[in-house]
Amino acid sequence: MATHRADEKALLDDRGYDGPLIRGQNPALLFEKGVRDRITESLYWKEQCFGLNAATLCDRAAELTHIGGTHGYVGKPTPFLCLAFKLIQLVPDNQIILEYLNFTDDEEPGDEDENESTDGLGNIGRRAGEFKYLRALAAYYIRLAWKPVDIYMTLEPLLADYRKLKRRTRDGFILTHMDEFIDDLLTKDRVCATSLWKLQPRDVLEEEGLLEPRVSPIADELDEDDEEELRSDSDAAGPSHQESDATSSNVGNGYHSPSPSDFAND
Repeated sequence: MATHRADEKALLDDRGYDGPLIRGQNPALLFEKGVRDRITESLYWKEQCFGLNAATLCDRAAELTHIGGTHGYVGKPTPFLCLAFKLIQLVPDNQIILEYLNFTDDEEPGDEDENESTDGLGNIGRRAGEFKYLRALAAYYIRLAWKPVDIYMTLEPLLADYRKLKRRTRDGFILTHMDEFIDDLLTKDRVCATSLWKLQPRDVLEEEGLLEPRVSPIADELDEDDEEELRSDSDAAGPSHQESDATSSNVGNGYHSPSPSDFAND
């Protein structure tokens, strides 16, 4: 009779793994073996991650107080990294991850319309969500597990989120921001002690017609600054041009400016 194992062994055993795949492979392989071993041997994984599902993991992630990979001399994994590995184990539906991105507590009537917008993500309503570390966790999972087009379309609007985040490094804590973390996910090859798979450049996807050219949210402000700079330059150059024109016309008429010697002769 077959038995069900609720621990991580079924996920880490390639011979017996028959769950959902990510890019044709066991999702656990998205983490290096050394990182996997540290996670599964950590106290937080054994006590707080055992038996979690998509719903209870959301509650656990809402309690996070910082992001990060490993820390300390022995490379102890952060709760953020442990929950990310748990998400990889669960492979939840994309719609659940989108709810993680915008999860918020009970809202007052009428607030939903104010918080929802499209932000370039089709017809999916986006809300800021009050649990910023839950949003960071969902964004990290998206970078690990989703397809390139979906990654760009989902994460780029989050560059407009400027909330502060506490980040734990090997030596301590530093202050960062949500948009910086999202930019790291889109541009770097290693984030939070994990090597990210090579993301196809955005310009290549644009040439293939899979993505529309991205318009910066501050493009209008930059255009206005350029116009003001041009106007100020033209205003500063205007009087000098007028004076030079007047001088050249006077010289052409035989007129010259009086000198002190002219008055002395009088």
